[in-house]
Amino acid sequence: MDWDKLRVFQAAAEAGSFTHAGERLHLSQSAVSRQISSLEESLNVALFHRHARGLILTEQGEVLLSTTKDVFTKLSATEALISEGRERPKGNLRVTTTVAFGSTWLASRIGRFIDLYPEVDVTLLINDYELDLSMREADVAVRLTPPKQADLIQRLLKTIRFHLYASPRYVESRGIPKSITDFNEHRMVVYGENVNLPYNDVNWLLDLLKKSNAEQKQKIIRVNNVYGIFRAVQGGVGIAALPDYLAAEDPNLLRILPDIEGPPTPAFFVYPEELRNSKRIAVLRDFLIQEVAKTTF
Repeated sequence: MDWDKLRVFQAAAEAGSFTHAGERLHLSQSAVSRQISSLEESLNVALFHRHARGLILTEQGEVLLSTTKDVFTKLSATEALISEGRERPKGNLRVTTTVAFGSTWLASRIGRFIDLYPEVDVTLLINDYELDLSMREADVAVRLTPPKQADLIQRLLKTIRFHLYASPRYVESRGIPKSITDFNEHRMVVYGENVNLPYNDVNWLLDLLKKSNAEQKQKIIRVNNVYGIFRAVQGGVGIAALPDYLAAEDPNLLRILPDIEGPPTPAFFVYPEELRNSKRIAVLRDFLIQEVAKTTF
């Protein structure tokens, strides 16, 4: 199959019309249409259902699109590896991680990495949804859950520790609980219901309250974002379970019942097998290993 025709086909499938594909590729609508028709003739199948409102892939078109995406993704990765400089890492580097970790710890340190490697163009993709590294939605991830895909390489960066925290404002108005049963008189901020949990055991505080045989009269406030929980604690909303690295962003926060510790959560540095020899990946990995060694997690 002709590579140029496959490139046009992928653009048309993603754009949903010949006109929009042409705009993306800087081709006329008729040129795109001719390329698709020629590809369909060579394969002897229809790849699109053509409608007035746009294009819909046929079953055969869906199969071809899946393969085409995979091929061009691998070609893009190969091109990036080949073009990396012999002496200095360079090129685009898209890093994805969770909202809380990315917005605070990573975002505040990535400038030092850029100073060290100015020819690496960094993009931070901060989201609690996991992006697909095998499909190159990102190049590398820092994840708080082990990767499920077999074709990903993982390196343990650090084990994150969790404790209970409150703000001075909250403690002044509500007092400091001396035991778990005292939580009945307090407000607790927990993770809201969400299928895309940033890490396992995110609501270990709720589990602790249930196991304590307390009367469970606590006022529960739910926030479906760990960074949002951190901000709520800062604002005096209540007591919450926070990762120690995040609580360290505000030295005024007070640790409540310090002997209580949540389940440890490993943080993994994850990237695709095909980028094993990438200099950009290697220098970022080494940089993060050095940075986490300096941090109380």
